[in-house]
Amino acid sequence: MNVNELADEVIGRLRACTDRERQEATRNYFPSKQENLGVYAADMRAIVRDVRKRVKAESAADVLKLAFAIIARNTLEGRQAAYEIVEGHKPCFAALSAGDVEKLGEGIDNWASVDGFACGISGKKWREGVLKDADIKRWARSRDPWWRRAALVSSVPLNLASRGGRGDAPRTIMICEMAVGDEHVMVHKALSWALRVLSQVDPKPVRAFLKQHDAKLPALVKREVNRKLTTGKKNA
Repeated sequence: MNVNELADEVIGRLRACTDRERQEATRNYFPSKQENLGVYAADMRAIVRDVRKRVKAESAADVLKLAFAIIARNTLEGRQAAYEIVEGHKPCFAALSAGDVEKLGEGIDNWASVDGFACGISGKKWREGVLKDADIKRWARSRDPWWRRAALVSSVPLNLASRGGRGDAPRTIMICEMAVGDEHVMVHKALSWALRVLSQVDPKPVRAFLKQHDAKLPALVKREVNRKLTTGKKNA
């Protein structure tokens, strides 16, 4: 496999799927230093499925090199595709070290990239024990709000059944505690998400968390999480 040629091909195919209306509509939806190609998720995933088939027999190391090469082309959709290629290549995903995970996260600067990274890569490696609690806590203390969001969203695969989670209230609440008082709205939204997902498997610690921190929690978090607890829905 020629890594750079395939990386260029992936980006070229993504560019060919550009939808100008989507590009314009999402320009301010996830502002980023990465180029927004305006590609629908379904089109991106069709390319990912094809690439996964083509690299199935390649080594873990080469697939990881491919992912880094795609990310280096600096597009939103390319980064997402890279994460999904790694996630779908079992030997590559299994071989990821904590250092590999953090390198894959370099450059996350918008909610879409963070969530793809945290739900598909970092949260699962935390659940496996490759990433330690100390790693996630370090992210939660970062000056960069996107890494703070990544810390919270990494709890989603601990608890969400569709991501392989079975429930982990202690570690989820641990990282949520660190977000109390954070002033960034994207951290607020991630805190709400983390608590809502946990509430589906273990509502008791979520209720206790809301009660303990009521005075310091943003209205958005209290509203969304309480609604989830009472109705099973995020929004009315």
